[in-house]
Amino acid sequence: MAIPLIIRSAFMKNTSLGLPGLSAVRAFSSPGGPTPFTTLSVSQPATAVTHVELHRPEKRNAMNKAFCREMVECFTQIAGDPDCRVVVSGAGKVFTAGVDFIDMASEVLQAEEDDMARISWNMRRIIAKYQETFTVFCNKTVKACHVITCVLLGVDLITACDICLCTQDAWFQVKEVDIGLAADVGTLQRQPKVIGSRSWLGQRRKMYTDEAKETVYFPDKEALMAGALEMAGEIAGHSPVAVQGTKVNLIYSRHHSGAEGLNYMGTWNMSMLQKDDVMKSAVASMEKKSPKTITFSKL
Repeated sequence: MAIPLIIRSAFMKNTSLGLPGLSAVRAFSSPGGPTPFTTLSVSQPATAVTHVELHRPEKRNAMNKAFCREMVECFTQIAGDPDCRVVVSGAGKVFTAGVDFIDMASEVLQAEEDDMARISWNMRRIIAKYQETFTVFCNKTVKACHVITCVLLGVDLITACDICLCTQDAWFQVKEVDIGLAADVGTLQRQPKVIGSRSWLGQRRKMYTDEAKETVYFPDKEALMAGALEMAGEIAGHSPVAVQGTKVNLIYSRHHSGAEGLNYMGTWNMSMLQKDDVMKSAVASMEKKSPKTITFSKL
């Protein structure tokens, strides 16, 4: 199920997982029972809205192996959650410092005990696993709320989101080249389409908010989170079938020709238009009522 990524949250026994002021309603659980996350703070600040926050403040929210695993677990659970329509992904003062090199080195820097073919095959498996950390976002509508620093894997994360919001003093930087590798989990594939330019990627310099073509920015963190939650509420108030259908077709059209996108859209809506949501929304529109007044069935 494709859900807009603006806010995501997990709940543990009615206790907020590290986010003051956000109420926790229920717990995400694995087949073995509730699963507390060690690198993520998850809560539900509003109806149908989940907030997922990177939570390793002592490491400036650097991403380690546990983070990559928990992101997949968290967003997989959200994807199957009919009570969540929008996910907001945000962090503290620093969005993320990128990769936790010390933690990741043991897996990426392998001892050459096998021949090159087997070493390469295993490395491809590792890369695919880390790519899944961010492609898992495709299951919900996700909004990234970025404060100040965003480098390395942080850029991979925000470019996988549907909407990007940040503070006015935020900056982004692709640093993989500085550590001897090409970015391999999404930045090179997604960022040119997000910011509207390929040239910046090769410069390895900081990019500020006024250069990011499709980034909405706010004067400070308080205004950022208020704006993000307001936008999330607006999206969550609409038909979940319509919102998720919009996301699916935007992603499809990004990678196909206009004609192919239109054909896919026609095939999509020939079934998706057969729903009560259309009639309910049309009646509300004629009566000049907000979509938030409509009770849509869960998806």
